[in-house]
Amino acid sequence: MNLKSNQNANVRRAVHVHYENKADHHVLVRAIRQLLPPTGSSPIIVVCIGTDRSTGDALGPLVGSYLERHRLPDSKVYGTLQKPVHAVNLHDTLQKIHASYEDPFIIGIDACLGKHHNIGNITIAEGPVLPGAGVNKELLPVGDMNITGIVNVSGFMEYSVLQNTRLNIVMNLAQTIGRCLSVALTSRRRTLLSKLLLMD
Repeated sequence: MNLKSNQNANVRRAVHVHYENKADHHVLVRAIRQLLPPTGSSPIIVVCIGTDRSTGDALGPLVGSYLERHRLPDSKVYGTLQKPVHAVNLHDTLQKIHASYEDPFIIGIDACLGKHHNIGNITIAEGPVLPGAGVNKELLPVGDMNITGIVNVSGFMEYSVLQNTRLNIVMNLAQTIGRCLSVALTSRRRTLLSKLLLMD
C-alpha cells in the first residue's frame, strides 16, 4: 500500500489517468512503452504487491492474476491472488528475482491512498513504488518504474479505510492496469518482430 503525496515530486515523468476515462487509456499504454527498456536488453519482471486479505490492498494481486491469465510476452509476474507478494515475503521475493535474472527491469504495482477527488486515478511513473507507506510501514522500494491506483482516501485510520474500500473500484482499477500493461508489452513484442523481419 502506497501513499500519494508530494513524495513523487522528484519523479521526472509521471502520467495520471482515471480508470473511467477510457478514451485516455492509450495515454497509459504509451507511458508504459516509453519507460520500458529497449526490447531484449533486460528481462521484464512485474511485481504486484498487496494481499487478498484486505479489499483495498488487493489491487496488486488482482492485477497479477489478470496478467498471469493473459501470459504476457517476455515477462514474468510475481504476486497473484494465489501467491501474493506482501510485507512478509517482499524481501525474499526481491532476492529471488535478482538471483534468477541478470539486470532485471522491474515494474512495481501497488494500491495507494490519496485525496478523495483522485480516487480511481492510475499513475505510471519512473522509479520505485514505496509499499507500506500508506500505513506507515518502511518496506523496500520496488521497481525501475511503478504503476499505482488510488483506491481510497488517506489521512485517517488507513487500515480501516483499506478494509472498507469498495471492491468495484479495486476491480476496475486492476482490469484497466492489467489491460494497459498487457497491450504495452504485446505491442512492444510486435515492434521487435517487425524489426527482425525487416532485417532479414
